[in-house]
Amino acid sequence: MAEKDHLNMIITGHIDNGKSTTMGHFLLDLGVIDERTIASHAKESEETGKGDSFKYAWVMDTIKDERARGITIDLAFQKFETPKFFFTLIDAPGHRDFVKNMITGASEADCAVLVLSAKEGETDTAVAPGGQAREHAFLLKTLGVKQIIVAINKMDDSKFSEDAFNKAKQKGEQLVKSVGYKIEDVPFVPVSGWTGENLVKKSENMPWYKGKTLLETFDDFKIPEKPIGKPLRLPIQDVYSITGVGTVPVGRVETGTMKPNDKIIVMPSGSTGEVKSIETHHQEMPSASAGDNIGFNLRGIEKKDIKRGDVLGHPDNPPKVATEFRAQIIVIHHPTALAPGYTPVMHCHTAQVAATITAFEAKINPATGATEEENPKFLKVGDSAIVRITPVRPTCIETFEEFPEMGRFALRDMGSTIAAGVVKEITQEHKA
Repeated sequence: MAEKDHLNMIITGHIDNGKSTTMGHFLLDLGVIDERTIASHAKESEETGKGDSFKYAWVMDTIKDERARGITIDLAFQKFETPKFFFTLIDAPGHRDFVKNMITGASEADCAVLVLSAKEGETDTAVAPGGQAREHAFLLKTLGVKQIIVAINKMDDSKFSEDAFNKAKQKGEQLVKSVGYKIEDVPFVPVSGWTGENLVKKSENMPWYKGKTLLETFDDFKIPEKPIGKPLRLPIQDVYSITGVGTVPVGRVETGTMKPNDKIIVMPSGSTGEVKSIETHHQEMPSASAGDNIGFNLRGIEKKDIKRGDVLGHPDNPPKVATEFRAQIIVIHHPTALAPGYTPVMHCHTAQVAATITAFEAKINPATGATEEENPKFLKVGDSAIVRITPVRPTCIETFEEFPEMGRFALRDMGSTIAAGVVKEITQEHKA
């Protein structure tokens, strides 16, 4: 049996629209988790005074603090297989403080499920400006997640009414269209995470729905082409010191290929060394290429020379380091308006750095890219603009056109994502 292709899938949507419950129940029906685990979650949930309402959600919410608060904080990873693919499931927090985890998750996702609620009023909140379904949809699109499915959850609330589904679907369609997805490419699937309708098995309560189950739609995803032929770019997530081994950085190869004995350069510092060995899940690998999450041992590089947010490449094509760049951003959330000189925190691949938006060059139509206003004085929610950004220290970044994986970023402030953007041009490059 040939090995199945692997996809990273992220589950997104507004808080309390049932992401964790839906996926927990899905994994149970698929047989990835057994009844015993669910039963023990139900018992624990009842003991905390929450009734058994969190029994499915807790499959994804394994951290104790999350259970106490009943929300998803960190990204939970679960694996499952469909007839066609092998999936790693990333459950993204819907809670606003946790959007930065969502950003790290989305930048690794090949496809996404956006969970909306068919319950009267809940979808309106989720898709309204400031709603998380809206914020997540913008982020998914900007961060380059091209394939998305919308699950309309809580169908049990309306006794599986087609009318409730159509109302929620209409709002969902407006949302995914407004961020730039093609409606004809986005399946809308009515489900109930609580009763398990239409997750793995066809629902008998919705004879009006002729489409696929959630599981079946997953097999319609396409495998994205892996950017193996491009130069190596490997953003560092963490660096460990392991006794007897030495410095072991870990990260995901975004583009290109790396193998033992390769000469490498770490940017922005410009330190050079060579790759001693590469491993994934404690197995040694003869080489690593785009999409692989790896740990590796370097010769000639000490722990102080490499840190989270640095990017590894080959010396003949080192990662670019910018002191200023032009970008296209879209403002997702801000209580008032942005003016030039504003300095939020930029999150790009694994780097986090304060960055000043020094100039607003033009306000543009996000759908067509046409300029609507030159040098606007301020930007408000919903505006898309070409701006100049200066990180407070030189930062590894690439243009979106050359390296989409390295050229997308989010700007965060006051616990929210203010804007998401892509790098158009590096206007001032820093050489190590």
